Amino acid sequence: MAHPGPISASRQPCQLWLLAMSALTLAPHAPFLPAWLGMLCAGLIIVRATQLRFDRLRVPQLVVILIALATAIGVKLDFGHFFGKDPGIALLAVLLGLKLIEVRASRDVYVAVLLCLFLLLGLFFEDQSILAGVLALAGFVLALCTLLSQQDAAAPAGAQLKAAASLLFQATPLFVVLFFLFPRVPGPLWGLPSDAFSSMTGLSDTMRPGSISQLSLSEAIAFRVEFDGAPPPPAQRYWRGPVLTRFDGQVWHPVFSPVTDTPQYSVTGSGFGYRLTMEAHNRRWLFALEFPDRAPTGARFSRDNRLLLQSPLHQRARFELRSYPATATGQDEDQHRLTEALRLPANSNPRSLELARRIADDATHPKEILDRVLAEMKTLDLTYTLEPPLLGTHSVDEFLFDTRLGFCEHFAAAFVVLMRAAEVPARVVTGYQGGEINPVDGSLVVRQSDAHAWAEVWLPQRGWVRVDPTALAAPQRIESGLTAALPRDGDLRGLMRPAADLLLSIRYHWEALTNAWNQSVLGYNDEVQRDLFKELGFREPDWRLLSTLLGASAATVLLALFAWSLRRHRRGEHLDRLWQIFCRRLAHKGLARMAWEGPIDYAERAAAAFPREARTIRMIAHHYARLRYATTGKPDQGALRQFSVLIRSLRFSKKTDDDRKPAKS
Repeated sequence: MAHPGPISASRQPCQLWLLAMSALTLAPHAPFLPAWLGMLCAGLIIVRATQLRFDRLRVPQLVVILIALATAIGVKLDFGHFFGKDPGIALLAVLLGLKLIEVRASRDVYVAVLLCLFLLLGLFFEDQSILAGVLALAGFVLALCTLLSQQDAAAPAGAQLKAAASLLFQATPLFVVLFFLFPRVPGPLWGLPSDAFSSMTGLSDTMRPGSISQLSLSEAIAFRVEFDGAPPPPAQRYWRGPVLTRFDGQVWHPVFSPVTDTPQYSVTGSGFGYRLTMEAHNRRWLFALEFPDRAPTGARFSRDNRLLLQSPLHQRARFELRSYPATATGQDEDQHRLTEALRLPANSNPRSLELARRIADDATHPKEILDRVLAEMKTLDLTYTLEPPLLGTHSVDEFLFDTRLGFCEHFAAAFVVLMRAAEVPARVVTGYQGGEINPVDGSLVVRQSDAHAWAEVWLPQRGWVRVDPTALAAPQRIESGLTAALPRDGDLRGLMRPAADLLLSIRYHWEALTNAWNQSVLGYNDEVQRDLFKELGFREPDWRLLSTLLGASAATVLLALFAWSLRRHRRGEHLDRLWQIFCRRLAHKGLARMAWEGPIDYAERAAAAFPREARTIRMIAHHYARLRYATTGKPDQGALRQFSVLIRSLRFSKKTDDDRKPAKS
């Protein structure tokens, strides 16, 4: 073990490894840290690099203490508390930077390595992608290099890196055993802190003007879908989420809806079977294609035809579903819910109410009112835009008669208000519409930019009928998605732009790879583990069985590694035995090796004594020196066989023996 005393100049390679490991560890955390804290960590890394360049540069202990106190105050002001995922990671990041600039002894190196390992683990609190896994693996390799260089600073950097990779390779079988056999715990372990899910984004359970248009700026993936056959046409890809019935003049809210195990409708028409992989969004609703025939495990149906989970979705989950988009719903809706779907706040949007009364005048059927409202909205020349202006108290009036610029939530809200004012029950439904097929793996990818709002009206004998008023101004939004509906020179951003074809291709391949990672690695949960062992013949796999298998498999792997290590050690012993055979042959000829002689010096003395065999003797000595000292690890079987053949090829001629005999007097 390295002495815990001061670090000398000979430990410089260890310090370089430590600096590289710390920079690689802190860099992935930068996007999740406050800007001021990220700059502070970068500054501490620069200070440490400067210290290594100018050995006499030292930071006073008082300055380190003041920085730590100021950081603690800043974290408290920024996060409001110290106990939680986000402030905990922030404090660890600063502690690592401060520890770097005060490294004096070997124990400081060990403390810094441990801090890096904690931060590498903490990276998975925010990101569990392939990139996060690669960065964590690279950081772990650098940590091994740091510890190896701490033990042997004279070893070349390449040898240390190779040794670290060798250790990691040897541990891989044990990693595989732990991955498959370690009992899976339902739910993420990092869900315990109170702020563990604070950064999740997605649709809210309320809607106000501009709320969905802001969400549509995000290209983050909401969920992925793999259909059993051909997907439904775009006009049927409505992924149902919150149903908003109560309107206070500014914001739409849901109303209480009881839940049941079975839907309140009978499915009709063609069905589509699919597997839905939902990203965590910290809400209970499940965005299913309208309308599922049954609820998956852990979900129930609400009265307003939503799928609700028993608890908020805190981790990525996969669901098997089958939906029937042509199903009719709500023919037997109770009067209380229809009354709720007619209410409007008093003294709100007077111009819209007056317009609705004129439209409904002399109409004989709700379907006629529906057609008139749609026709009237079309004549208003409304424009679909991702950047609608802010609206005031009478938001529907201002949208319909003043700005005439809006996103899907503006169209849906205005339509529902007009229908209610005309005495036809109506409500707002939010969710996602559309999605794009990834040409690499064939999955349907639905992004936050596909967030959408539409309406439902209740018609006698037909029940709730979906109406999407956005199609009045932007029919391309329904058939081809958001990109096709927006002006090419106006609202398009980033990868939405047609010019980014190369970037789109890269994104498709990356997302296909990410999907495979999510399904095969991150998707290996307790249910998948249980199903796997059932397929292997274990009827009821539980933690006892898994623990037994884990212990037996781990022991087998460790014994195999031990046997492999012994075999490598025996190869080294075999090399030395061959060298001893060579030395004994020379000793038998009267030329024994001195205890202090190395192989090259001994060979030169033997070559001078046996000039006819000098070339072979030198080859044997150089071959042994290369295998014994110039290579890392143990020689392979091929090199040992070649060395053995070379020794057997050494033959001493009889003339040589006669020349070495003492002369007779």
